[in-house]
Formats: sequence, structure tokens, C-alpha cells
Amino acid sequence: MSRETHMLPVWFFIGVLLTIYGVIIFVTALVDYSQPTAVVLAKFHPGLFGGVFLLLIGGFYAFWFWPGRRKNR
Repeated sequence: MSRETHMLPVWFFIGVLLTIYGVIIFVTALVDYSQPTAVVLAKFHPGLFGGVFLLLIGGFYAFWFWPGRRKNR
């Protein structure tokens, strides 16, 4: 009798965490969009770009390393 154990890849959890952080940063940047802080480069809204970037990277990792997506050969 052989039991197959399925281990979740660590990259899946990293993708989920990056996606969660991206959502938090993106929502915070949207709230702060109308009232930007008095920082020198605030007019470029780096939180929006950073949040979208984290959402894309995290979504890619979460999708690519989704448990059960690949069959073991």
C-alpha cells in the first residue's frame, strides 16, 4: 500500500501573500489618491503602480503553482 502525499509548494503561499499585500497597497493608494501626501514624488502615485505590480506577480505565482494544477509524472 502506497499513499501519495501532496505537498503544497511554498511558491503558492508566496503568491497568495503577494496578492494580499497588493490588494492592501492598492486599496490604500486608491483612498489616498484624492489627498496625496506632501512627498516629493507623490504626484506619480507609486502605491497604485506598486499595488498593481504585486497583484500581477502574486496572481501569476498563485495561478502557476496552484495545488493540483500539474500532474506528477
